Amino acid sequence: MSKEYVDMNTPVVEMRDIVKRFGNFTANDGIQLTVHKGEIHAILGENGAGKSTLMNQLYGLIKPTSGDILVNGKKVEMNNPKDAIDAGIGMVHQHFMLVQPFTVTENIVLGTEPRKGISLDMETARKNVVELSERYGLSIDPDAKIEDISVGMQQRVEILKALYRGADILILDEPTSSLTPQEIVELIEIMHKLAKDGKSIILITHKLKEIKESADFCTIIRLGKYIGTVDVDTVTESDLASMMVGRNVTFKVEKQEMTPGEVVLNVENLHCLDYRGVEIVKGLDLQVRRGEIVGIAGIDGNGQTELVEVITGLRKGISGKVFVNGTNVFNRSPRFGYNHGVSSIPADRQKHGLVLDFSIEDNLILQNYGKDPFSFRSILKRDAIFDHATSSIEQFDIRPGSSEKRAARTLSGGNQQKVIIAREVQNDKDLLIAVNPTRGLDVGAIEYVHKYIVDQRNKGKAVLLVSFELDEIMSLSDIIDVIFDGKIVASLPGKEADENELGLMMAGGKKS
Repeated sequence: MSKEYVDMNTPVVEMRDIVKRFGNFTANDGIQLTVHKGEIHAILGENGAGKSTLMNQLYGLIKPTSGDILVNGKKVEMNNPKDAIDAGIGMVHQHFMLVQPFTVTENIVLGTEPRKGISLDMETARKNVVELSERYGLSIDPDAKIEDISVGMQQRVEILKALYRGADILILDEPTSSLTPQEIVELIEIMHKLAKDGKSIILITHKLKEIKESADFCTIIRLGKYIGTVDVDTVTESDLASMMVGRNVTFKVEKQEMTPGEVVLNVENLHCLDYRGVEIVKGLDLQVRRGEIVGIAGIDGNGQTELVEVITGLRKGISGKVFVNGTNVFNRSPRFGYNHGVSSIPADRQKHGLVLDFSIEDNLILQNYGKDPFSFRSILKRDAIFDHATSSIEQFDIRPGSSEKRAARTLSGGNQQKVIIAREVQNDKDLLIAVNPTRGLDVGAIEYVHKYIVDQRNKGKAVLLVSFELDEIMSLSDIIDVIFDGKIVASLPGKEADENELGLMMAGGKKS
């Protein structure tokens, strides 16, 4: 889609020499940002580079230590989000701020409901929401409950919520981190429509391809410092990657030839229900061998999430068998599976991967706190735990800011993911299940994660990779299994995979 500009003269947002310190830690150190009307402006940086911190200052969640913020040419004080909303700024956070049991309409108008006398006028609210969604091409069901709609639809609700409050400037924080490829295409189209209508969009992202497809300009931050702002049309993805991490980045995954060994994971005729009580896995068979990465390619909602949850003990199946090293772990506890060789990087890092209020060092030993060297006679050995955390932080490039004792919830999403990956890789189990392992990571971190996954395979581990990033599936997998309607419908060598054919099979079509 061609890029269109409404008015490139007066900036709608200027952030001048922004400094933000947390104690002795400097998260932002002299950041500059200029955004114009009708512009899509990307903010690019590694995990922990200070991107979200910068935008949280623009949205009034935290105050700068020093520096100036101007909106439409006027200096403003953002003391809280209400100040930002009053200035025409809306923010869609990486983890949505929605009330799950409420309807789409109720979430969009929450706190600003129209009234008829002393009663809420939800009929008018619904009408206003429908009109707003039609105006911006954001198709939604106004009566659906949030808990019943897809992540992509929830994101539309968040965008509409901001627009309903009069936002002319939209901050989107890692908006594609949980979306399917189809939903990403739809979101980019939505962003272009909004920009054409005169809205300004600030896009926080790690994904270089999406910057090239959507953004007009890109500001790069590295280690909290301003590196520069570029016209996206004049740079390549490699240029952006190098500016972001300060070195050349290898996009190609190097893998040595391996002869797979015996079967580690064997799933036979598996059936299970989804959260609605509807059968979603329908007689699925799957095998993963030592020294092999098997990638599951499929559109979200075809049973891959439930498959992984049954294998890892987070969900009960109806029937079937799940063997790990010959032991049937079907409908056993997560601890039973772990003790028999299962390690897992879960899809939802905050719900299933971390105890958010625990420190980084405690999250790194969640499964092993009762074993040597981390405890003796049920007493934790804090020195050993600290040394393990320090080593893991260095090896896996985790950026905790001030201390290993920081709560996991204070980390950026990408650094939370690195904590999980460090723990699960170091657990050294025979089967590693990795679900969207690079979600929310920058290209430098993705390079590291792919290396560790391939290392596990090279050490003779079995790896089951579930990812909505088709490029990731194709570059890492020795075998690609296509899942559709709860079954594996095709299996082919990764080096023979064709993106178009895979896309066709993922949608239920036949291989040509």
